[in-house]
Amino acid sequence: MGGLFSSRCRSKARLDGKTAIITGANTGIGKETAMDLARRGATVVLACRDEQKAEAAATELRKRLQSYQGAGEVRVQRLDLSSLTSVRDCARRLLEQHPNIHLLINNAGVMACPHSLTEDGFEMQLGVNHLGHFLFTCLLLPRLRASAPARIVVVSSLAHRNGSINFDDLMWEKSYSAVGAYGRSKLANILFAKELAKRLEGSGVTTYSLHPGVIATELGRHLDDSFFPGLSWIFGKLGRLYLKSPKQGAQTTIYCAVEESISNESGLYYSGCKKATPTRRARNVESARRLWEESLRLVRLNDWDPCTAPDGSQPL
Repeated sequence: MGGLFSSRCRSKARLDGKTAIITGANTGIGKETAMDLARRGATVVLACRDEQKAEAAATELRKRLQSYQGAGEVRVQRLDLSSLTSVRDCARRLLEQHPNIHLLINNAGVMACPHSLTEDGFEMQLGVNHLGHFLFTCLLLPRLRASAPARIVVVSSLAHRNGSINFDDLMWEKSYSAVGAYGRSKLANILFAKELAKRLEGSGVTTYSLHPGVIATELGRHLDDSFFPGLSWIFGKLGRLYLKSPKQGAQTTIYCAVEESISNESGLYYSGCKKATPTRRARNVESARRLWEESLRLVRLNDWDPCTAPDGSQPL
């Protein structure tokens, strides 16, 4: 029943000769997005933390794609968004192997996990959902600009409504809230896409953020630890009456990646395969600007501008 009224991307656009990179694409909506884009002819790279699981997903996708004429390739790269070293290493390999990058879909994420820190000392949800993707996007940005027209799609969530950006305690060093931290990271996703669109105006690279819907995926695996034992079972089993399948949940991501009618839109937020209005906090221009500057500092990109740097240049 969860998908009874689900929207569907109806674009027939082909992606022959295009390269798409999708983070966290070994499962859930990321894997279904990869399937759709590869079916359209794209070379799709699954950028995932668990390389073994990613290879298994790639094998499955290749088998499914055999029935489609003109399907593209599926490849795998290891990417651990909780490690800036891993992010840099993955970006370097991608730049070495792919002379053009036309689509970047920042899909991976963690949700409502107990308080923990990334390798670099960031609060885990902000570190993975925003800062890891922020650095990854910046490092690939000169190649995306050189490959224009190109798109950057950021998977956010309706949960951004529960978020606020406290620049005085960005890493929740005071009173941690699993729900609040997730909401903050999803709010950061929207602000990032908004600020990036402003900085990339006229470059041929457009940005999109979106709410995919409430989906039956592995994203709720931390609910037992953060709240009470059994909640993940309730979320995954009883909630199926109201949750979308991964294929249904991938539709707005796919829409933002391929829909021709929005090719000149940038920095907007989507839900149900159409434009939507995020919260006032998510539309705050000053917060978007400040978050950009703070993120540059945290990932150590202060002296390198990814929006103007020539393709092939490396940050200091």
